[in-house]
This record gives sequence, C-alpha cells and structure tokens, in this order.
Amino acid sequence: MEDEREVMDVDVLFVGGGVASLSGALHLSHLIQEHNKKVEESGEGKKLDEIMIALLEKGLSVGSHNISGAIMDPTALKELVPDFLEKGAPVEAAVTGEEVCLLTKKGRIKSPITPPPLNNHGNYIVSLSKITEWLGQLVDESGVDIFPGFAGTEILYENNKIIGIRTGDKGIDPEGNKKANFEPGIDLHAKVTVFGEGTRGSLTKTLIQKFGLDEGKNPQTYVAGVKEVWEIPDGNFKEGKIVHTMGYPLKSNTYGGGFIYSMKNNMVSVGLLTGLDGEDPFLDPHLEFQKFKLHPFVAEILKDGKLVQYGAKTAPVGGYFSIPKLVVDGGLIIGDSASLFISQKIKGIHVAMKSGILAAETIFNALLKDDCSISELEQYEKSLYDSYIGKELHKVRNFHQGFQKGLWMGLIKAGFQYVLGGRILKGRLSAEADFLHQKKVIDYYGTDSPTDEQKGKIKFDGTATYDKESDVYYSGTIHEEQQPAHLKILDLDICYTKCKEEYQNPCLSFCPANVYEMEIDEKTGNPSMKLNFSNCVHCKTCDIKDPYENIVWTAPEGGGGPKYSLV
Repeated sequence: MEDEREVMDVDVLFVGGGVASLSGALHLSHLIQEHNKKVEESGEGKKLDEIMIALLEKGLSVGSHNISGAIMDPTALKELVPDFLEKGAPVEAAVTGEEVCLLTKKGRIKSPITPPPLNNHGNYIVSLSKITEWLGQLVDESGVDIFPGFAGTEILYENNKIIGIRTGDKGIDPEGNKKANFEPGIDLHAKVTVFGEGTRGSLTKTLIQKFGLDEGKNPQTYVAGVKEVWEIPDGNFKEGKIVHTMGYPLKSNTYGGGFIYSMKNNMVSVGLLTGLDGEDPFLDPHLEFQKFKLHPFVAEILKDGKLVQYGAKTAPVGGYFSIPKLVVDGGLIIGDSASLFISQKIKGIHVAMKSGILAAETIFNALLKDDCSISELEQYEKSLYDSYIGKELHKVRNFHQGFQKGLWMGLIKAGFQYVLGGRILKGRLSAEADFLHQKKVIDYYGTDSPTDEQKGKIKFDGTATYDKESDVYYSGTIHEEQQPAHLKILDLDICYTKCKEEYQNPCLSFCPANVYEMEIDEKTGNPSMKLNFSNCVHCKTCDIKDPYENIVWTAPEGGGGPKYSLV
C-alpha cells in the first residue's frame, strides 16, 4: 500500500537552487509586486493576489552544491539587481589583469595578446557558492518559499502534462525498509514547473527522454571541472588577475584547459576542465588536475600555500545545437539543464541567470492571462533565442565540435569561426555522445596491460597534491550512509565482464571522488563492485561517461552531498 503523501499546491515551482532558478524566482516575485503596486496606484487592472512561488534545493542550504570557476559577466545580474554591489553581492574582485598561455611539460608560452573571447575586463571574479547563497537571501526576502534539503525525485504528470514534483522519501535503510524516522516525500503541485537542476539534471534527463526533446539535436557533451581553493602567501598572485591555460597536462587530443583566479584574503581558485569526450579509457580528471598543480608555473603560485576547499562538477559544452526543446506542457527548462553555456568564453553564470529571467517574464504573462497552457509558455523559448544570450550562443555554435580532431586543429577552426560568426565549412558540425568517444584499452594503448607510467600516474604528497579521498574531505561532502545508494548500476554483470575486459572499468578512473571501487575476493578471485556513495560530490561524470550507459545518477536523501562555501 502506497504511503499517504502530503500535497502542497503552489502556483510556480522552481526545481534546483542554482543561479538560474534563483534569478527566475526573484524576477517573477518582483514582476508580481510591481504589477500589484501599479494596480493599487491606478485602480486599473486585476492584482495577482496570493501567488505562491516555491523553490526546491536538494543541498542542505542554498549555495552548498554550487561550484564554478568563476568569472561572472555581470550583464544579467545588473538586469536583475541593478545595485548588486550596493546590496552586498559577494564579488571577489574586478578583473584587472589577464593572461592566456600554453603550458608545455616544464615551460609556458604566453600569448602576446588576449584572444577577444577571453577578454574579461569589466567582469568579476566570484565564488559561485557565495553568489548563490547571497541570491538565495534576496529570494527569501522577496517572499518566495525556499525548501532546502528536499530533493525532487519524480515528475508528476496528468495526461502528459506536468503537474508538479514529488520529493524523495526520508528514513529508508539500504535494503529499502522504513526506519523509525521515516517520512514520505511531498507532492508539490504547480501550474508551471521550472527545471533548473544544473548539469545533467536527473529529472530533466527523464523529461527529455520522455518527450524526445533532443530529437534532431546534437547530444549534450560535457567537461569535468575539478578545482581547489588555496590560501597563499601575500604576493604570490596579484589581486584581480586571472590566467587561462591550454596544453599540459592534457594531451593534444583531449579538450580542456586550466584556470587560476585571484580571490579575497590571499585566496586563489585553481582548476582544470577536462573534456569527457576523450578517448583514453583511463582518463582521470582529478589526476590531471593534480599534475597541473605540479607544473612549475602553477606550483610557484601555490608555493607555501595550503588547501582550503575542493570541488568537482560537470559543465555542458555542446553549445547551440545541443540545446533541447525547452518547453513542455506545464514545464520549462533553464540554465545548465538546458545546455546553456558558452564554451568559447568559459561562461555560464550570466546565461543561466538570463534564462531564469526570461522564464519568469513568460510565466508572469501567463499568470496575468490566467492561461499557463503550452501555447503561452512557448514564448519562453522564442524570447531566449531572440535575446542576447541566444545570439551569443549562435555565434559560437560550432566551437566545441571544432576541437574533435585535437587542440591545434581546434584553435585554427576557432579562429575562422570567430571571423565568420560561427560558420566553419558548413553551418552545423555534428557530434557524438561523450561515452562513444572512449576507446577500448587494447585499441588506445596497444596492450591490455598498460603500465602506471603509460597511464600517467603520480604519487600524491599530501602537500601539493592530494588523493581523491583527501580532496573529498575538503569538499565537506557527507551523506546519510544508512540509505539506498543513489548511484544505480543497471547491470553488474556488465561491470564484471564486458566493461572489465574491454575498458578495465573506467569508472574507477573518471570519478573525481573515488565512489567506485573494485574489490577482489582473495579466495575466489571474483570481483565485487563497492560503491562509496557517501563520497559523491554530485558532479554526474559517471552518468555521462560510462561506456555502456550502465550508471544512472539519482538524487540521494535531501541534504546530502558537498557543503561548498568558497568554490
């Protein structure tokens, strides 16, 4: 017998507490307040009374699951909060100096000019977790109901129309039995549900599959970003300076690059983006990042410093042609969940914010007309493509695809695309899903027993470089361990047979949190997959990169996961 669930009716529900949802909720609240004030003053029109806006966040608090580089283009934030600096927006510094360079194994070639897409004057260095926490406070003050610690686990439908979200049950043991503290999830019913879950949103993924929203589109492709915040001695790195790197430690056929951004109080944000469309079955973004820190240029900046915080996430880099249809009956998709990211500029914050703002304007007009049908909601998609972010995305529509034959060819194509407004040979370059690029061990290495040296392994010293378990500690990640694992392996036999034989279980390498561990029985020699799910930093790399699509990431009990405050 199914547990009786509480039903809560709201008008608009935002799923996910990132900058896209927060911007949308705040803007919608402001629009309604301004409208009602005008009606009161003029005596004309009808007030939108008692409109309830709710926002679900699976993290323990707003901001605790948010991580990015991050350099913020303030354009969208200025629209949302024109006096954001006066209101205490926690920016780290305005960008005052920048450098783009190519790293060789021991040296560095500095670009004589800053490529125009990476010119960041006028932008701000920020901690996304801090910005998100601050925005959350504004949203709360505006009257929006925020529910942190509640994960959306199921979309509710009625005749193929979205009517809301079900939150996850709490108090379930690893075998699926109810514990003494069991609480059934809540059904939140809404006129409009907005999906802003971030990269590879677990609900958004099912929504796209159910309605074929990606038909005729390029698949969404991703980079894994691994980063740390360090406290360094005064004078090691100038305030307001940013550095972007290409080359080492990534091989020329692996998309990605590094970054170093100054922060307040002698802190620096240092990280590496690694394309998940790489061919190497032992590709390990965390390992590559540790090697990045050992490069003489980076090591000198971090010298005598100490690690303060660690984090990892994925970002969508497929671009314009990987954006799915963004509107269904009863629902909209915004932010990273919609693949709205400008990989050429390494920018996603202002794009996510603007998508939330445009979604709010569409919903506001629908509420005014008392008509939240799909015909009204479809205005969101049109307005997005007509907006400056739509035009910006179109100009770089083939950027990531241009790097599919390596760094050098990619840079040449990127130059032509910049001049030609995104065109290169033809209007649209095709792409494949990331996991399809992965080669079998024998095909990539020429042997089924590559050495640690061939794999690029290094020893971690616990001072400059850290193993995954140590880094997870610095992320603050914690989950209630007496619950079912939220990482679902669909067929364990594949892990022990085909995946082991052909790829040697790449999940053991690509996960930046050491969630996947293969244990061998000493007596029988049989393998057994161990899931250290309490380590999971919610990056979704496993859901993206597994060569057999055999891993599905689902939301754990609400409140679990990382506790970011600086990244």
